[in-house]
Amino acid sequence: MRKESMMRYLPTVEHAAIDEVLASWQALYPALGVYALLPEAEKQGVAVLQAVCARREIPLVGGIFPDLVKDGEFCSGGVWLLCFAEMPYYSLRENLPTDTVGAERAAENIAAEIRLELKHTLDVTLFMLFDAMVPNISTLLDNIYLHLANRVHYAGGNAGSESFQPMPCLFDGQRVVQNGVLLMLLKPHHGAIVEHGYHAPERTVYATSTHGNRISQIDWRPAFEVYQELVRAQYGVEITAENFYQHAVHFPFGIIRANHHVVVRIPVMLAEDGSLFCVGEVPANAMLALLETPSVDTNETLRVLMDGLISLDGEPAGSELLLLYCAGRRMHLGMEAATVELQEFAARTQAAQIAGALSLGEIGGSTVHGYPLFHNATLVASCWHKKSA
Repeated sequence: MRKESMMRYLPTVEHAAIDEVLASWQALYPALGVYALLPEAEKQGVAVLQAVCARREIPLVGGIFPDLVKDGEFCSGGVWLLCFAEMPYYSLRENLPTDTVGAERAAENIAAEIRLELKHTLDVTLFMLFDAMVPNISTLLDNIYLHLANRVHYAGGNAGSESFQPMPCLFDGQRVVQNGVLLMLLKPHHGAIVEHGYHAPERTVYATSTHGNRISQIDWRPAFEVYQELVRAQYGVEITAENFYQHAVHFPFGIIRANHHVVVRIPVMLAEDGSLFCVGEVPANAMLALLETPSVDTNETLRVLMDGLISLDGEPAGSELLLLYCAGRRMHLGMEAATVELQEFAARTQAAQIAGALSLGEIGGSTVHGYPLFHNATLVASCWHKKSA
């Protein structure tokens, strides 16, 4: 391990191997902390990580994801260990409220804690890792922004199971929780770049009846009925209740915002009454467009990510990067195309290492100092450790 390396991938989650890495880091950084990323197949490894970190009195936080990202490939085994030279402020909250009043109160409490930690520091990133089963992430982000505005950069994503079945997926040195959020305050840190590269077709419709992540009506008609017509008319594919789970990921909605920015929402469940459930909330009367695989511009996605990384931290060559890659995007593009996209990202950045995970929704701003949005189908990239001068 290079002396200045702050990331280490281990192919197996074993006590001795983890302890060896932590011993090397602890000799260099006595006040270190660890951020660990585990794939779902290794979820039992949380207990091993907690035991090793407890014995060395090293603070630990982390999440469990469908898969990991290692440089230009996806991995279903092993563990990523990411080192903080000094453990930042963090908070692990479970069972977040889903009612309006409760969500407002939770966001106000979170913002109050964050403000106490800012201490006039410039370039601070609030990194948020949610359980993907939390149904009101957009509402929580809205409320947090009301209290913090652009005092911080916003970045993050969702942990959990790709099956969207409930699972404790966020942890610290003592607990493993679900329906919660892990907050980390990274400073100094210049934020992250988020991009999906989708281009919306001209035809739009309106989500005329919604509740959270549930779309009941589109253009005042049953949502699934209109969805079927759109897919049939635009792409010649017949979607039924029986093949919904096979096809829906390939035909996500795009929410068209006032600045023409497209926020992707992937339908993941069909209710008996014809309502569609998406990953992330859909505002009432949102303008929607149907997206489809050929509308993804990988070259444009990678260009935006590269330009953004350079603007934030300079040339990424030789640096260590953190990358979240949406699980829905991988399903949408297919494993082969998604892997090629990862490999091209690694080639363009020439990063020393790229550590990350397959996420179930992503968080980032439409601009560097912009409003935080909850996305689907994106890549979120940021610098974890800058190359030595």
